Amino acid sequence: MRTLIDFDDAAIAALDRIARDENVSRSALVREAVAALLEKRLKPDFDEAFGLWAPDDARADGLQYQRALRAEW
Repeated sequence: MRTLIDFDDAAIAALDRIARDENVSRSALVREAVAALLEKRLKPDFDEAFGLWAPDDARADGLQYQRALRAEW
C-alpha cells in the first residue's frame, strides 16, 4: 500500500545519505523505521503487569510478602 508522508528537507537529506551509505532505498529505510516503531509499541510489557494482583505493600519486596503469607499458616 502506498502512503504519502511529508518530511522536511533535512530529514530527506539524512535519509538519502543513510540510504546511499547502506545501498538501500529511502522507502526501505522508512519501512524499517516503521516496523521497529510498531514492534516497540505493540510488544506487551509483561514486567509491568507482573504481580498486579498482589497488595501494594507486596510489590516492594516479594520475599517479605512471601514470608508474611507463610506466617499466617
